[in-house]
Amino acid sequence: QVQLVESGGGLVQAGGSLRLSCAASGRTLSRYAMGWFRQSPGKEREFVAAISRSGGTTKYADSVKGRFTISGDNSKSAVYLQMNSLKPEDTAVYYCAAGSINGAISDGSYGYWGQGTQVTVSS
Repeated sequence: QVQLVESGGGLVQAGGSLRLSCAASGRTLSRYAMGWFRQSPGKEREFVAAISRSGGTTKYADSVKGRFTISGDNSKSAVYLQMNSLKPEDTAVYYCAAGSINGAISDGSYGYWGQGTQVTVSS
């Protein structure tokens, strides 16, 4: 098993930046495909970004493409989400997830989840 803990959320003005971190413990992170998802009040949880086990392949939701960057550091057992040019519609709880399928965009493909970190973007 792997345990995931997100951090780095907070309140930021529109146009600003935040960097989310996901720290993993337990099994080595290189065993897993990793993803970031988000959920706003009253909405379904949605895919944001994914990175393959090797870190060589990434995938993004159209809504964040060009603004967000997912990266990983297996030596630190961590995955990051750099978020630039933030918009009020990016406000959500952001979750880190680990699974077995590289590039999966369905939350059902991920078996391990963190507790989430709140991101609030003010206009």
